[in-house]
Amino acid sequence: MRLGWQIVLVLAVLSGVLVAAVLLADGCAERVVESDARVENAPPPVIERGERKPRPPEQRVEPSRCPPEVPECAETEGEIFYVEAVDPDGDGDAHFVIWDSQSITLPGLTAIDLEKSMRPDPLPGPGDLVSAAGPVQTGSYGQSQIHALEFHVGKPVR
Repeated sequence: MRLGWQIVLVLAVLSGVLVAAVLLADGCAERVVESDARVENAPPPVIERGERKPRPPEQRVEPSRCPPEVPECAETEGEIFYVEAVDPDGDGDAHFVIWDSQSITLPGLTAIDLEKSMRPDPLPGPGDLVSAAGPVQTGSYGQSQIHALEFHVGKPVR
């Protein structure tokens, strides 16, 4: 099961390289223009970023907050991309990788380590919205991740 984190990290790096290549190709591409009017009325280019499903608009999550006494604490919120429900070392914690703007682990992704005593039941899965806050620590593969002291799972808005 330790291979799971390696696969996620490789996929994330490859996704970042793909996005960079698309952006570079779009910026460097030579464009043939027949008239100035066509350039002024052209729609902006569309850049696809993979097969990420949009988060349902009716899902909301309570923000997680860092305690003031915790050094190097980070707060994040995002949609779950990957779940490691069974920890390889057997201590019962869960790991999540979320899409977010904090980019603590990799560009656009943050890993969250959630100890056994904080595991929600049922465990959230890909597409669920979560928030977490805690110190940024180094994981077993050398990745930066949030060791969650506070964790919330999104709920449908009624």
